[in-house]
Amino acid sequence: MKKSYDIVVIGGGPAGLAAAVSAYDNGVKDVLILEREPRTGGILNQCIHNGFGLTRFKESLAGPEYAYKFAVEAEKRNIETLTQTTVLSISKDKKVTAINKENGVFTVEAKAVILAMGCRERSRGALNIAGSRPAGVFSAGTAQKYINVKGYMPGKEVVILGSGDIGLIMARRMTLEGAKVHAVAEIMPYSSGLKRNIVQCLDDFGIPLYLNHTVTEIRGDKRVTGVTISQVDQNKKPIKGTEKSFDCDTILFSVGLIPENELTKGMGVELSPRTKGAVVYQNRETSIEGVFACGNALQVHDLVDFVSEESELTGKSAAEYVLNGAKPRDTINCVQGKNINYVLPQKIDKNASGDVKLYFRVSNTFKNCTIKLECNGKELIKRVKRVAAPGEMETLLLKESLIKSLEGDVILSLEESV
Repeated sequence: MKKSYDIVVIGGGPAGLAAAVSAYDNGVKDVLILEREPRTGGILNQCIHNGFGLTRFKESLAGPEYAYKFAVEAEKRNIETLTQTTVLSISKDKKVTAINKENGVFTVEAKAVILAMGCRERSRGALNIAGSRPAGVFSAGTAQKYINVKGYMPGKEVVILGSGDIGLIMARRMTLEGAKVHAVAEIMPYSSGLKRNIVQCLDDFGIPLYLNHTVTEIRGDKRVTGVTISQVDQNKKPIKGTEKSFDCDTILFSVGLIPENELTKGMGVELSPRTKGAVVYQNRETSIEGVFACGNALQVHDLVDFVSEESELTGKSAAEYVLNGAKPRDTINCVQGKNINYVLPQKIDKNASGDVKLYFRVSNTFKNCTIKLECNGKELIKRVKRVAAPGEMETLLLKESLIKSLEGDVILSLEESV
């Protein structure tokens, strides 16, 4: 195999495929995709429900169908792809060390690297839940793979902790496969999933959602036999006397996704404590020149359509870097203000051309609120929203003319209606 490439893409999921195709279409043909699974597509290969592609393709696709569209585009361009290949490390000078059964351990040099490793589920071990450790405790994504890929049914009597989109979708999936989903418990006062998933996956099947509740006990020896959930106070501490017990044989955890950034951290890229992904400019370049990030490795998206949009921008940016090299920057920071969890990109280069779309999430559920963008105390943009919730990613478009006029950092905030 070759020892050097113009662009090496780490991850062959929807982000990596879209970025590779975009880089190719923007003039860089020497692209390599490294994927650890037997085939490309990433997490979409186990997401057999529909609802993908509504924004991008104006049709409702299953996850594998959506992934297949991009896999076909990569094949049309003869983009080299190594599957069942695990990346071990990436150096600051963009040397990628990986391993597979055909080549053993090998290293390739890249002019640019695109980080598209996706995300992973937060485990039960991070939650400090009391109880024994019986069989029947799964992450929602693991249960999804068992059912949709391997053809195994994890259990018949189910309680789910966490109302993230995967947990909501699995509540419906388990029900359709004949299981009884007794409840979905959510420690926050709001669901972290999309509104449409709450309606289609819980309401339509009569599955109760207990907000401000968490699991306080897991019962069972060799197998789960029951679970207790309790209401929590404003400090997330269980309130005595509010316990609800369910007899069940299975517990699914859908308690958040974490960008997969061990490689990113290992090579010294600056990470955001808010997103857990890289700190990037609007072209998705990280703190290391020539290293870019996109998809769920950068920020956890709620729609794969937005992953594709962001990744195409990233692929184009990486191609421009390879073809034209680095250019001087005039940097301003994007700061999250009141009631904003994070804003991305965290940095804007005023010397770059084009408009910039800010992605952000709010910290709670708000109604009739106002989104404000300010610079040095001056209000630049004001937008009234009827509803804003943490489960729905928000965007704000900054025109190039506005960016050129900025004379300091910008602060994005949300004001509640009185």
